[in-house]
Amino acid sequence: MAKVLITGNKGVLGSYLTKMLLDRGHDVFGLDLSHAEGEIGWEHEMSKAKFAYSRCDISDFRQLERIFENAGPFDFVYNAAAEFGRWNGEDFYEQVWKSNAIGTKNMIRLQEKYGFKMIHFSSSEVYGDFDDVMKEDVMENIEVKQMNDYAMSKWVNEMQIKNSEIKNKTKTVIIRIFNTYGPGEWYHPYRSVNCKLCYHALKGLPVVVYKNYFRTSTYLEDSCRTICNIMDNFKAGEIYNIGGLEYHSIEKLVDIIWDYTKADKSLIYYEDSEILTTRSKKVDIDKAVKDLDHKLTVKLEDGVKKTIDWMKKYYDIK
Repeated sequence: MAKVLITGNKGVLGSYLTKMLLDRGHDVFGLDLSHAEGEIGWEHEMSKAKFAYSRCDISDFRQLERIFENAGPFDFVYNAAAEFGRWNGEDFYEQVWKSNAIGTKNMIRLQEKYGFKMIHFSSSEVYGDFDDVMKEDVMENIEVKQMNDYAMSKWVNEMQIKNSEIKNKTKTVIIRIFNTYGPGEWYHPYRSVNCKLCYHALKGLPVVVYKNYFRTSTYLEDSCRTICNIMDNFKAGEIYNIGGLEYHSIEKLVDIIWDYTKADKSLIYYEDSEILTTRSKKVDIDKAVKDLDHKLTVKLEDGVKKTIDWMKKYYDIK
């Protein structure tokens, strides 16, 4: 069994990943931005429990270094901590660049020192305006323009990692996440389109839907299972798309949600386009299927219903 650090372990992906890795028998140390129950007090001896936690901002090198000095060494680090979302990247660009670019650079510097294997969380947003099937090697053959600060920060992270691999022989796997959704994704305005639409339908809030936009949604449990599998077949330098098989329009997603919730369709306002936003994300997942045993077990309609049922309980919606 391995000793694993998860940055951003209180996030949607991080929290589910924490549970899965613990269930597989690994020791897990989590870090995130908030103080929490069970947090390690550094004046005491480190906990010997299967799970330990500390508050830490990865954009602050001193805080991050403290984790490695006191709680390491780690066999694997899942670097999931990041500011998420294109409009979040516009409204809170300081946090996006500090957490995503500087935070990742801090992690690389510690990787060069301590030699752990890293699984870094990138995003489908790095494919920018590419309108064909998104294969992992697209950017090696075609110049792609990322379309917003969030996407640019994620691409910067990948370039930083590649430079360290060349210069310092660090060992990292990069995963590009495609529209992961599911139970456990609590709402805020910068969440995924799946989460936002479900919440607005349940709460009776108006929502703008942009016509002729297409996504490949991936159920949370399926994504995390595959991400856990990376430790069993770690291939340094590889990039994997973690995505689904059901390529769908946003209009279809709206229809599923509104039919299931019986929400008022007058809440939906249709517009033709959204600035600086990719129209189509059609993903090739063959590498993840081959190397990581990536399996899609929950269809979009069933996953959306499970998400809505969870959200109704979480927000006590009758």
